Amino acid sequence: MKIYTKKGDRGETSLFGGGPFPKDDKRIAAYGTIDELNSVLGCALAQFGENRGFAPRLLEIQKELFVVGAELATLVPSAELAKGFLPAAASEALERDIDAWEKTLQPLKQFILPGGTTAAAMLHLARTVCRRAERELVTVAREQTIRPELVVYLNRLSDWLFVLSRAVNQRAKISDVLWEGILGK
Repeated sequence: MKIYTKKGDRGETSLFGGGPFPKDDKRIAAYGTIDELNSVLGCALAQFGENRGFAPRLLEIQKELFVVGAELATLVPSAELAKGFLPAAASEALERDIDAWEKTLQPLKQFILPGGTTAAAMLHLARTVCRRAERELVTVAREQTIRPELVVYLNRLSDWLFVLSRAVNQRAKISDVLWEGILGK
């Protein structure tokens, strides 16, 4: 299979089941941001070092994001194809992880700044990319049929990434960076 088709040279691409579409189409932008998020998670994984225990779960998330991107790149999925889409239970699994990690963390009484270990900082970056993907998906959902489970998943994933960044810092014995601004005092 060739990696280039030259169709993109005209600023167009296709979705599974139709096209061409302009590359700045809102749906294409949304799954492009999902791809960006997945890449940032790959960078975070590369920085895990002593936090390798979190790596298998993060790899699962990368696979789930690939499925989300595939769903967004599919215009009208067949019933067979739709069976492979992300189940609602994926969001519940994120909630279970969050609840388990929060039991080991100091309760937050202030805002924190992104930082700490390189891995935690990358997870904070991933969190912000995830929030952008969520916003883009909400925009698409206003005009096109998008399963609500995808928005829920991205919303929960951004929370998951926040808590994971704190857990990664804790495991590395690095304190969260507290914001000492007007509201932080």
